[in-house]
Amino acid sequence: MHVTLEQPTGARLITATDQEIAIPTTLRYTSADPLAVHLDFPPHVTLDGEVTTWTFARALLSAGLRTSAGLGSVRVRPCGASHTYVEFQSPVGTAMLRFTTSDLYRFLARTYTVIAPGEETVEAELDHGLVALFGGRV
Repeated sequence: MHVTLEQPTGARLITATDQEIAIPTTLRYTSADPLAVHLDFPPHVTLDGEVTTWTFARALLSAGLRTSAGLGSVRVRPCGASHTYVEFQSPVGTAMLRFTTSDLYRFLARTYTVIAPGEETVEAELDHGLVALFGGRV
């Protein structure tokens, strides 16, 4: 049985003109995908009016709370002692969000109670996926 944690949290979208717009988000972690965290955006704040989820490494979030981290479409970096920036890059543009660092630390601490860092295993899920892919029975 998999465990899923959700933590509603607020973020501030930083616009190109340095305005800040409050947006609701939900941080999500599931033991079914132990290496990742998910950040869900409600339909009213997305371009297409659909719920949008960004998924990235839990280790990236952890590292980005201490120092700039990330080379790809998601980057995380501290902004002073109390805030953290999470930047998302896509073909349609870039979004910069500012979170309260203590909210992110609290979320990570909760995920570590489900699966401790370094104890993530994906072998069982990979085995089930490969069996299903090749037409076997799980």
